[in-house]
Amino acid sequence: MDKLIGFINDCFDGGLGRADCAGIGVGCPGPLDFIAGKVLNPPNLYGWKDFELAAYVSKKTGLRVTLNNDANCAGLAESLLGAGKGCESVFYITVSTGIGGAYVYRGELVNGAHCSAAEAYNLIVCEDRYCHQGANAGSMNEVCGGDALARQAREVFGREVPPKELYEELYLKEKNPEAVRLIDAWFCNLAKGIANIACIVDPDIFILGGSISLKTKGFMETLTEKAKPYLIHPESLRLEKALLGEDAGLIGAALLC
Repeated sequence: MDKLIGFINDCFDGGLGRADCAGIGVGCPGPLDFIAGKVLNPPNLYGWKDFELAAYVSKKTGLRVTLNNDANCAGLAESLLGAGKGCESVFYITVSTGIGGAYVYRGELVNGAHCSAAEAYNLIVCEDRYCHQGANAGSMNEVCGGDALARQAREVFGREVPPKELYEELYLKEKNPEAVRLIDAWFCNLAKGIANIACIVDPDIFILGGSISLKTKGFMETLTEKAKPYLIHPESLRLEKALLGEDAGLIGAALLC
């Protein structure tokens, strides 16, 4: 964080006027208290519990700081400028190291009464007992994220298995029974998460972002087929890849200002 703050201050030292800056938007893994500008107990950021992030950045830069969930930032950008442009109701899911979610309705983020709306990471989709601090056992973050898949592969194969090897070599090419079981369960749990969200929100579109969603061969097609049997109106399911790539969170953070 201090490196980022140093970069920001260097920009002002280089001639950018502080008066020309509307503020700083920060996207951070949750759960968060957006109103207090505080990080609560994030499962993937050790040592950040109860960190008053917005106040910290504001003090060191002299600018107004707006904090929101990193997935919310990406979802906001995708709904306004990316794959969800023109849609009234957009649900964004990031599948990367962990799982994140965002719900945008009529161009505005739905944050919820306690800054917890669309926190798909904690949505329970199976009976797996493993969990991090701040996440439910069997939740999407604990069984569908990249770290979760790596953990499961390590337990099965007794060694570190890079995600590319697990998916492209062991699953697609070799049809290794254990790899097939792991990947099929992974897709099934993601599909259940999407179906559960659809039961409550019924969005026009689901947008999938994050490195796993964007770089895994056949990801969207397989996930669509796995999710349809769980839906009330399977023909209405619309899944699209995020269009803004890895910059979506940055663009969304800027939009917060």
